[in-house]
Amino acid sequence: MVGKPYVYGGHSPGVGFDCSGLVYYSYRRVGMSVPRTAREQRSRSKLVSDRQRGDLVFFNQSGRSASHVGIYIGGGQFVHAPSTGKRVRIDLVSSPYWKRHLAGVRRFEDSLAALQRPQLMR
Repeated sequence: MVGKPYVYGGHSPGVGFDCSGLVYYSYRRVGMSVPRTAREQRSRSKLVSDRQRGDLVFFNQSGRSASHVGIYIGGGQFVHAPSTGKRVRIDLVSSPYWKRHLAGVRRFEDSLAALQRPQLMR
């Protein structure tokens, strides 16, 4: 989905994505049903310390611990739909901006096996 436009409320490739819409769509592609909003995604997932491919990375950009979410893809990178006027892209969790705003890494129960399937990365 890299390159698709950011669209507030978007959750499909034909329209575009917001951050939680990208998570919602990606998880559905591997057969998992997850909440639609970043806040709900955060509340229904568990905090983890061993960051693995497919985990959710949450950022605090506006005083809220779930104001932005992306999907960790390994190698210190995550994919996300950044903001209006931008496109879905890959960034480093360790870049100065994202490192400063990182609010935690979380995982849905039983999600690792499903999310590590190759089709998630297409």
